[in-house]
Amino acid sequence: MKIRKMIALEYLIAFLGSVFFYWYFEFSFLYFFLLLFLPDITMVGYIVNTRIGALFYNIGHSLVVPAILLTIGFITVSTPLLMATIIWLAHIFLDRMLGYGLKYDDAFTKTHLQQIA
Repeated sequence: MKIRKMIALEYLIAFLGSVFFYWYFEFSFLYFFLLLFLPDITMVGYIVNTRIGALFYNIGHSLVVPAILLTIGFITVSTPLLMATIIWLAHIFLDRMLGYGLKYDDAFTKTHLQQIA
């Protein structure tokens, strides 16, 4: 199996896992579908230039912030935070499954996933 296909499969499983947990916690799927692509608002930085665009996009598409918020959501038992964070993670996993990785600052189309053989 090619490495890119294996990575896509991993992210598909992660996406399905996030959908499962969203369902398990009985959150509204209306919100899920309405908010799934909200993290793409981070592309607004590209209006300024590719460096700022990549920075904003990568902040919105890195797993670090959602992982921290997910932990806080579990500790505080915050339903809105858990719901939003699971949607955010699902978005990231869906993007990565489709081959959209973190951006390099020299071009919108150049991502970390493209650097993998």
